[in-house]
Amino acid sequence: MEVQTLIALPVLLALEPVAGETPSRMTLSRDEAAELAELIAIDLHALVPGIDAARLALTGALFDPVELLRPGFPVWATLDELARRVPRGQLDNVVAFGSHDGHMPAQPLEPSAVFADGPMRLLPMSLLVPAELADELSQQLEIQLVGRGEAGVRTADWLMRTLGIRLEHVRYLSRNDLLALTCVQYEHVNLASLWTLLEAALLTPWRNESTLSARGLAMHYADGKVEVQSPTQWLSVQTADASQRAHDFAGIVFELRQHAALLDAHRLPLRLQATTGQQVEAGSGYLLETLQAVDPAHAAPSLFAHEAPGLGVVAISVAQPNGTRHGAVGGARVLAHAYPLQPQTLGPLIALLSERYGSAAELHALGRIMLDERGQLGAPATVIH
Repeated sequence: MEVQTLIALPVLLALEPVAGETPSRMTLSRDEAAELAELIAIDLHALVPGIDAARLALTGALFDPVELLRPGFPVWATLDELARRVPRGQLDNVVAFGSHDGHMPAQPLEPSAVFADGPMRLLPMSLLVPAELADELSQQLEIQLVGRGEAGVRTADWLMRTLGIRLEHVRYLSRNDLLALTCVQYEHVNLASLWTLLEAALLTPWRNESTLSARGLAMHYADGKVEVQSPTQWLSVQTADASQRAHDFAGIVFELRQHAALLDAHRLPLRLQATTGQQVEAGSGYLLETLQAVDPAHAAPSLFAHEAPGLGVVAISVAQPNGTRHGAVGGARVLAHAYPLQPQTLGPLIALLSERYGSAAELHALGRIMLDERGQLGAPATVIH
């Protein structure tokens, strides 16, 4: 057990492969991880004054940035916990964790194949430092790595030979450097507002944060999750003509899908903001808002697909069409709107809605986004088979 209080300073080695090349594997064996750790220790001693007092802990695995930037920083938290269990003095002042029989020592240290094709691979490390030296060494890391953090020639050569790739750049970064780099990348693709929420979840998870997306969708972070304004709530305050409203609605759903994919990658749950008299829920790859219950006096509900070019089905409305079981005529009663966020969730979502509302498990394609006389998402008064 460690007697001295040690503070963990998170750092990483960023690998940028030549375009079109990907590493042959995403993990290193125990022996390979130990060998790489020794090379990295030599590099860091040359780059950062005062690092002799630190203990280097390294995980022999390559991650995408989204895997490292998750609430609680689980990869670093796991690495730190494992490193503290190893008695000081073993392997000098370096401890490395690699794979054995194809598995890393803990699940959070296993990179996901889903993100294996990203343009940059990151190898996380921690420097365990006595508490009284942590502030000074942390400042030195921020100063030295951003200015001259290129990995040594031996380290870069070892990585290229071991991983079977050519590398454009190999450099050391602090975790703050990674946060700043990701912020710039998200701003560049018009996702600055989303980064505002992600940053809050990562750095100040106890604080609430609100923002508007680039297209004006209200978003709020609190209690470890993001709540987003319903697209239909957003639509209710728009004043353009029907054609423009339908076009803008498709844009809002496109943006929502972007946000949902990134939030899922960062492991931050997404929910709809509930309004008075409305129930909302979120499932795997979809969001759902319930407006009212089925009226047994009306015809059986049907499922209607609102569609947009290039996006496919942007929303599914559950509605009881014109007419009652006794023949009286009335307008379509819209019961719920569902938003499929991923193409593969459309089938399961149709099955869920069909079972819940007692409708046929078929989707009536509208070929467009249908708005009612109030400019809201609607459904046809009759079903044409």
